[in-house]
Amino acid sequence: MNEKTSLEALKTDITTRRQRTLTEQFLRVTNLVKLLRTECPWDRKQTPESLVHLLLEESYELVDAIDKGEDEELKKEIGDLFLHVTFQAVLAEEAGKFSFGDVCDALCSKLINRHPHVFGDTEAETEGAVLRNWESLKMKEGRKRLLDGVPRAMSELLRAYRVQKKVAGVGFDWPSDEGVLEKLTEEVGELKAAESEESREEEFGDILFTLVNYSRFIGANPEDALRKSTNKFMQRFEAVETAVQASGREWQSFRPEELDGLWRKAKEEGVEKLSR
Repeated sequence: MNEKTSLEALKTDITTRRQRTLTEQFLRVTNLVKLLRTECPWDRKQTPESLVHLLLEESYELVDAIDKGEDEELKKEIGDLFLHVTFQAVLAEEAGKFSFGDVCDALCSKLINRHPHVFGDTEAETEGAVLRNWESLKMKEGRKRLLDGVPRAMSELLRAYRVQKKVAGVGFDWPSDEGVLEKLTEEVGELKAAESEESREEEFGDILFTLVNYSRFIGANPEDALRKSTNKFMQRFEAVETAVQASGREWQSFRPEELDGLWRKAKEEGVEKLSR
């Protein structure tokens, strides 16, 4: 069988609609990506670096689908993210670095090693104990500094949260949330007293960092909390916008108190919807 015939056979197998085992489904995706790398000019052009922004976009779209609770959309977005994971693995395999199988083996080995309370004799009855073991095992795997594993490409809100959780895991933490709130009051005072643009920016950053710290004490992830608040604001603003458009008037013709009244109405209607 020559190369052209093999290629046509692969295309036929990929496009044929039939029942497949999970292994066959997995191979169908990887073979499809490999085929596109051969046959599609856009796919041939891609590098690990050129796909980074798309990988991030797909991650955000998956989070959005989870927030919306739409199963069909969730299925599609999981697939889109898996496509990019597969693409990165295929590119690595082409470069002779490692295979997708190596990725799977490395993942399983890491998870087994980091769960000695499941696969070994270590005891960990609480979530906190599991996390402490996790960080300790990371250090034993070769990391020289506790914060080495915090990616710089993270959103800064989540990055601050990860940093604070890691240092808290080794005991570098506030004794209680009261100390964090006192620190927040102190930082607000320093922001008010700041005189230069540079110092105001610094003090504002300290306030955000302290608020992220406080989120841990109330069991909230700051990224999730802010995303929910932003979504809530957008929904209420859209209700205000609908009312403005229905009035036939321009935005500029509304007095601040009128817009505030529309906002309060949207807020009340939102609360009623949530309570039903």
